Order: sequence, then C-alpha cells, then structure tokens
Amino acid sequence: MNINLEILDTFYLFDKDEVKELNTKELVPQMVFRRRLTKASKLVIEALSKLEVNNHRIIYGSSFGELLSSANILKSILNDDILSPTDFQNSVYNTAVSYASILKKNKNEILTVSSGDNTSLKVLKAGAIKALDNDELILVCSETLNISNIEDVNSCINYLECVVALKVKVSKEDENMSLSNISIKGFPKSIEHIMYLAQNFDKSKKNIVKIEL
Repeated sequence: MNINLEILDTFYLFDKDEVKELNTKELVPQMVFRRRLTKASKLVIEALSKLEVNNHRIIYGSSFGELLSSANILKSILNDDILSPTDFQNSVYNTAVSYASILKKNKNEILTVSSGDNTSLKVLKAGAIKALDNDELILVCSETLNISNIEDVNSCINYLECVVALKVKVSKEDENMSLSNISIKGFPKSIEHIMYLAQNFDKSKKNIVKIEL
C-alpha cells in the first residue's frame, strides 16, 4: 500500500556541536519551566513555533532520546551518587514533545517513535496512516548527541544536534519527490529521511512524496 503526503511546510536546524540560535527565552517566558527543559525540548519547541502548530496531532521521533539525561543517570549510578529527579523525569523518549505540548496546551494525540536508523522513515509511515482522516499533521525528529566523550564512540555523525519538522497532509496527486537513493551526509541516520525532504522542499510548488507502507 502506498500513501502520498503533501509537505505543506518545513523547518530544520543543525550544528556540529550545539545549536545556539534559539528563541527559548521568548517562547518559554516562565523561568521555572524553561530551566527544566532538555536541549531536545528546546529544539522541538523552536521547530514547532516555526510551523504555526495549533493543537495539531504530532508524531515525534528520536533514536537516541534524551542522551544527556540518561548519561547523567548512569554516571550517578557508577559513582554511587544520588540520582537527579530532573534527569530521571527527563530521561524518557517523549520528554521533548511532552514539554512542547504542555507549553502550547495541545491536548491532541502525540505519538513517539524510536526505531534506530529507521526512525524518521517510521515517523513518515505512521504519519501517512494517521493523515488518511484528512487532518494536517506535524512530523518532527531530533537528536542531541553532544555529551561528554561522544568523540570516543562517534565516527560518522558530523552534526551532533539537529531538529527537523514537516507539516503534512494526505494527497491524491502524483508524487514529485522520492525517498529512493537519498543523498545526505553527516546527519544521524535516524533523521535522514525527513531531513532530506525538508532540505529539498520547494515553496514555489506542491511537494508530494509517496510513502510505501
């Protein structure tokens, strides 16, 4: 079965080490709320603010999840230290999109997907199925890998922090974008399908991609 999605809008940010040009202070004016945010949460909130999300259903994907919080927990266990309640709370995969939904008072469906290198492809497939009811959906993926000693295990990812988001809806028109033979380098494999579509998005025309289920 194939489902065609029209990409209505896109946004992405990435950096080799740390994305710094964020509007978190303006987007999250409550200091107590802002201080609890993970870096992934800040990236997702930034991306959603650029797509004019208004109670849309959201499908969020991340292969590595909240890596810094998880690493902090493991370090505390290793050193027999007290676990940080904030790190414990923030260590789950849906942290980023949950903070965003609380901030925007979004009470609609939010689905989190984690499937290794295939994460963004699975997000697209889930989005295609969900879009069959003719709603607009938000598909967003992020990775925040910039933690201590990451260079000891990383040999193929150039951009340690990245976020990419699409606003999509189902379409009956023929596709003019393809996910075959993706050519994109330096990004985590887990976001490459959506990042490829975002980087090849053309505002001057309709952007239709076929999703094979």
